[in-house]
Amino acid sequence: MRVSKNETGGNDVKTTLRPIEKEDLPALWKLLYSDPSPEWKKWDAPYFPHVNMSLDEYEASYVSDPDRFLEHQRIIEADGLIIGTVSFYWEYEPTRWLEAGIGIYDPRYWNGGYGTDALAQWVEHLFATKEIGRVGITTWSGNERMMRTAEKIGRILEGRMRKCRYHEGVYYDSIRMGITREEWEERS
Repeated sequence: MRVSKNETGGNDVKTTLRPIEKEDLPALWKLLYSDPSPEWKKWDAPYFPHVNMSLDEYEASYVSDPDRFLEHQRIIEADGLIIGTVSFYWEYEPTRWLEAGIGIYDPRYWNGGYGTDALAQWVEHLFATKEIGRVGITTWSGNERMMRTAEKIGRILEGRMRKCRYHEGVYYDSIRMGITREEWEERS
């Protein structure tokens, strides 16, 4: 899946999104679980424990829950390498409340526009393939990079639950951001 333009309307597409295939699992596992305390986890909900699993367990989860891998996630590639994933989940499917997520697990690809490019492609895909009126994202106030990425593609702050994330002796806010279909189409 590709879009022809990035979030600013240019043709500078940096990433490719594609379905996860069984052959990708060792590379994904290495990014996600080979390090018991990966750098990316400091930004991706660090107040929840990072639960490691073996490659065999990870591969078994692919077989037992294929929708999680095949429909709800895509690989992010850049420069021919797997650098992360995008995903979505239903907050409440009967009302079409969908939330999206992104993880750039390779720190060499932080702060270079890769996450913004991939997230813009993912939002475009979700609006094109799902009967939804909005795509949301939830993060925490300690992840300023995620909030900037969401803002760059037009998401606005919709909610701030104050001091509900406690991490390393500090209270952080939970942040909800979103973009409606009409707002997205207006940007395109």
